[in-house]
Amino acid sequence: MEDGNRTVYRTRVTVEYSGKGDPARSLALLWRTSERASRKGRPELNVDRIVRAAIEVADAEGLQALSMRRVAERLGVGTMSLYTYVPGKPELFDVMLDTVYGETARPEHVPGDWRGALDRIARENWALYLRHPWLLQVAASRPPLGPNVTAKYDYELRAVDGIGLTDVEMDSVITLVTGFVHGAARGAVEAAQAESVTGQTDEQWWAAHAPFLSRIADAGRYPVASRVGQSAGEAFNAAYSPEHAFEFGLERVLDGIEALINRRATSS
Repeated sequence: MEDGNRTVYRTRVTVEYSGKGDPARSLALLWRTSERASRKGRPELNVDRIVRAAIEVADAEGLQALSMRRVAERLGVGTMSLYTYVPGKPELFDVMLDTVYGETARPEHVPGDWRGALDRIARENWALYLRHPWLLQVAASRPPLGPNVTAKYDYELRAVDGIGLTDVEMDSVITLVTGFVHGAARGAVEAAQAESVTGQTDEQWWAAHAPFLSRIADAGRYPVASRVGQSAGEAFNAAYSPEHAFEFGLERVLDGIEALINRRATSS
């Protein structure tokens, strides 16, 4: 529904949001403006070790399993000892996000000017999502305002700086590329998880449905869908190839950005 100039969605989408903790404590933790030393006689603990353990829990078991108790178990310490270093789960979650976003490579020189740089950025984000699939459950609208997120955004913007785009267009281009990668990675993760969740491979699923589909589907009524679906199925040995979707889509996204840049050059 419309609320003035803003669209309000009443349907609830299940996602995780960063920034739900105390802003002052979260920012202090993100930028490490204060950190308490480990207590004497306890196993050595610090923020980095706690964050790494939390990321390992999320990677192995998903965000639904993440809790201060579960992180403490992984570290072999009591739950309350974590609160010496981390105010709570919301603040810990913010630092987890900022930490994994620091994993993307940021080489100063990438072959292929802006297009090569954006291609590299897209592939770094693609790999990041596949390493940490739980990132796909996190809303991008409120990123943690930490040093790694800030450095990542600055690096990505520099790929399209000085090529004739306005500042807003630069931001929009990066949003377009990273948004495309987010969607493509979600498809890849869902496809990878399908067998373990359903107990069937793609081949087994199609084999089970094919006899019934052949009775219902009418090639004469749906000629284009029948022809294209058969071609795609033969090419991918499945209804969908996440890798092909990523490669094909990325090239088309970059083509569109190139068209924008060329249009700006001819109009200036």
